[in-house]
Amino acid sequence: MPTTSGEGLSSKVVGILALQGGFEAHAKMVRRLGAAAREVRVPADLDGLDALIIPGGESTVMTLGIEREGLAEPLRALIRAGTPVLGTCAGMIMLDREHLGLLDLATQRNAFGRQIRSFEADVEVAGVGGGPMHAVFIRAPWVAEHGAGVEILGRVEDHPVAVRQGNMLAVSFHPELAADTRLHELLLQLNGSAERGARGH
Repeated sequence: MPTTSGEGLSSKVVGILALQGGFEAHAKMVRRLGAAAREVRVPADLDGLDALIIPGGESTVMTLGIEREGLAEPLRALIRAGTPVLGTCAGMIMLDREHLGLLDLATQRNAFGRQIRSFEADVEVAGVGGGPMHAVFIRAPWVAEHGAGVEILGRVEDHPVAVRQGNMLAVSFHPELAADTRLHELLLQLNGSAERGARGH
C-alpha cells in the first residue's frame, strides 16, 4: 500500500517535465503523496523545485521541445546542483550520455521490441521496500552499458531496467501506470542527501 503520511511532503514542490508524454499521471501520484506538482515547460518553471520527474513519452519529440524552450542547460544545472530527479522510460533516455549527458550510461531504445501493447513484469528494485514492483513496460529501453558510478537497482532478463547515480533515479518502466507510489516516495526521500552524489559527476 502506498504511504501518504511522509513528514514534510506538503511543503515539497515536484516539477514534472510537461512538454510531451505521461506527465499528468505523475502529477496525480505526487499529489497522492501530499506534495505539490508543477508542470515544467519553460526554464522559469524550474525555480524552487525540490525534485524533478522526466516522464515517459517519445524521446525525439521531448528532445525537440527541450531545444525549442531552451531547457537543456537549465535542466543540467538543476540536476548537477543536487536536485533529485526521476526519469521513467523515455526519461531514462533523456538523462543518458547521448541526450542531457547526466547519467553515465548508454540506453538502447525499444530494447524489448516495438510492440504497441505493453508487457508487465514483477521487478525487485533495490532500495524499494515492500516486495517487487509490478512494472509496466511500453516500448521500453534498457541500459546497454554504464560507468562504474551507476548502481543497478533492478533487472529484467538480466538487462538493467532501474538505476541510480547520486541524485538521479531512472527506470525503463512506467510506475505511474501501476498505482505504485514507492519510486516517487524514494525520489522525495533523496532530498537533503543527494547533493554530494551529484557534485561527483
